[in-house]
Amino acid sequence: MLEKPFIALITDFGLKDPFVGLMKGVILKINPNVKIIDITHHIQRHNIFEAAQVLAMSYRYFPPTTIFVVVVDPGVGSERRPILVITEDYYFIGPDNGVFTTIYEHSKNGFLKVLHITADHFFLPMSGSTFHGRDVFAPVAAWLSKGIESSRFGDEIDDYKRLDIPLPKISEGLITGEVVCIDYFGNAITNISKDDLLKIVDLNSLPNIRIKFRDQILSIVNYYEEASDGRIAGIINSFGYIELFVYKDNVSEKFNIQIGERISISGH
Repeated sequence: MLEKPFIALITDFGLKDPFVGLMKGVILKINPNVKIIDITHHIQRHNIFEAAQVLAMSYRYFPPTTIFVVVVDPGVGSERRPILVITEDYYFIGPDNGVFTTIYEHSKNGFLKVLHITADHFFLPMSGSTFHGRDVFAPVAAWLSKGIESSRFGDEIDDYKRLDIPLPKISEGLITGEVVCIDYFGNAITNISKDDLLKIVDLNSLPNIRIKFRDQILSIVNYYEEASDGRIAGIINSFGYIELFVYKDNVSEKFNIQIGERISISGH
């Protein structure tokens, strides 16, 4: 098997402590030739749902055979299983807590295999039960990147955990969705995509699209500076989702926007 030269990391560890650096050290000690990419280490602490959303928005921009290690793991040390998810193009390693739900959904009509990682001879000796990122997930990813056959890490399972991912509802020219992620700039990203909009409206007529949020009616603009008067506006972001923003400001802090808040969009 060819080596898989990229390992991409998503965690909620932050960068103050040595956790991320130690994971990278473990990986490079096993495979000095692998390339490690940091997607983010600033997932909100213990927020499995946010990690699933960030992974869904990110993984398709990476080369085939990239290995994604996702460590947002409030159940570390419990009976939750470490798993290896294999799709047609990518590999995903992390806890069986639902963090790969969006991958399961995206692979619904394609190849998907999920393994319970049980081959502990690939693990580091554990001095405790609180750092599976270093002791389990990082070494397994490194050995996989060196070309170890995936079947050697464990047995296939079909009872892997899924999250209840909210999907937008579309009916009679109206889309109802919700805020699913707050980015570093405070922009509120929703689960309503450009493809959803195309089901109710022609995107060449953006001025006719109206977003209802709380008691406000918002417009969709083409670029951030177009809404430079301090009002909330909507935009189709670089991932193809509707996000709410205030130009050069933090809309989530300014208006106390929370994940789960509802919005609706109509074409007239």
